[in-house]
Amino acid sequence: MESANRKLIRPSFTEVKEQAAARKVQKKPVPPDQTNAENFYYVKQMQSKTQMVFVLRDGEVLKGVIEWYDKSCLKVNRDEGPNLLLYKPNIKYMYKDE
Repeated sequence: MESANRKLIRPSFTEVKEQAAARKVQKKPVPPDQTNAENFYYVKQMQSKTQMVFVLRDGEVLKGVIEWYDKSCLKVNRDEGPNLLLYKPNIKYMYKDE
């Protein structure tokens, strides 16, 4: 009956609380849902009236200047055709026209 002579060693409640507090400090904060980088980019291109090239999901290529934008679409002014309202989900990618 050697087990009867052994003493169970437990950390005190305050030690456990201190260890838990130390773990919480080490966690990184959760990143924000939105960085507003997209909005900043649109505003910058609108103010400088940069000619942009829009490649749509179906492969069609459009050129124009962003007049305004909202949560779901872009208004594009074009020289070679009528102005367009492009839905953001239909845009594959866009870049500055050189």
